Amino acid sequence: MGWVSNQSQFTLITGQFPACNARLVHAGLFFSTPTLSFFMQFAQRLQNVETSAIRELFKLLGKPGIISFAGGFPDPALFDATGIAQASAFVLANNPGPVLQYGATEGYQPLREGLSAFMANKGATVTADGLIVTTGSQQALDLIGKTMISPGDKVIVEAPTFLATIQCFRLYGAHIIGAPIDADGVDVDKLETLIEEHKPKLVYLIPTFGNPSGATLSLARRKRILDIAARTQTLVVEDDPYGELYFDAAPPPSLLALSAEVPGSRDWLAHCGSFSKILSPGLRVGWLIAPAALLAKATMCKQFSDAHTSNLTQAICAHYLTLNRLNDALAVVRSTYAERARVMADSLRRELGDAIAFNQPQGGMFFWASLTGANGKSANAPEFAKRAIEQGVAFVPGAPFFAHDPDLSTLRLSFATADVAKIEEGIARLGRAL
Repeated sequence: MGWVSNQSQFTLITGQFPACNARLVHAGLFFSTPTLSFFMQFAQRLQNVETSAIRELFKLLGKPGIISFAGGFPDPALFDATGIAQASAFVLANNPGPVLQYGATEGYQPLREGLSAFMANKGATVTADGLIVTTGSQQALDLIGKTMISPGDKVIVEAPTFLATIQCFRLYGAHIIGAPIDADGVDVDKLETLIEEHKPKLVYLIPTFGNPSGATLSLARRKRILDIAARTQTLVVEDDPYGELYFDAAPPPSLLALSAEVPGSRDWLAHCGSFSKILSPGLRVGWLIAPAALLAKATMCKQFSDAHTSNLTQAICAHYLTLNRLNDALAVVRSTYAERARVMADSLRRELGDAIAFNQPQGGMFFWASLTGANGKSANAPEFAKRAIEQGVAFVPGAPFFAHDPDLSTLRLSFATADVAKIEEGIARLGRAL
């Protein structure tokens, strides 16, 4: 095996396959990629799939002292390690055999029951049998791709949207169409027009504190989307990993919770949830709520991939929910993230001024910003990212979050893992880089 880093060599030496990092090439960031000294014929579906721009970016972060706003990770210092340890000790001390054994593909029944109660507290009526446990919400999205998308099917996503969803759906051959968003979430008028024009197989949305946008879909728009879904019989996939990470007032109810108010909409709605951002990503526990027929197909496909999510981590989550610690743990996370978001906003205004524009998020983990080019400053985020790394600070250019027609002025900044002092210093470095 050899390595190449020259852009002209950004293909496998067999010449059969384009670089997986085409999106990064477009964004102006180039990375080393392995070459093959022998011919290997990979599946055709891999030809249009790219590696994660964010995970590739981490290869540049080995410089000592670099401050990173690039990742989408929760702060490990805020994990309730004590509560997780208590739950772990309990499940291993009390009849450990079943939780160390193979389990049901649908999920560990006590956790399914616990999730039913958890969702009820969020205003959504879900039976234990109305959901399956997945290995993180990423698997839930993958199962939706496997069960719903055939090559050439049209799928509508927000522009911008979660990078891994673009990658996942493209793997199954989807033709992805972007719907524009603003501070109140997806533009529903435009979304309705796109649905009528393209008759998509599904629509994927992150209505609450979106990644990367930070936007929250307004209550009125949520109800309209449910009405459109029922009227046009279009499946809407609601991804909700951040809904509990609000700063002050709670966000509007989820689409799932509101579906009870819109006749017929529940039949065209899937909901993905996760403990990754609110408890621990290392547990790899998520869930999928969907119409019965879709849930059955997803369960079948899950049998083929991992048989079942770890019984041990499911049992830990199930017992953790009975300890009544989650609300207190979330209160700490919310107040910490709220302070960091406030400091980041103040620092951006102070250090970059009119050269950057953003909407301040009311929850979640991200700022979505645009370089304005004011006062002769750069409006090219990929070029800005290179200079920022030279100054010892990293962020993700916005281009990879668009399925097509990327906006090169955009960027994503995460405030989750940097403390206040690092945020202030990191934004000061961005000011020097601009």
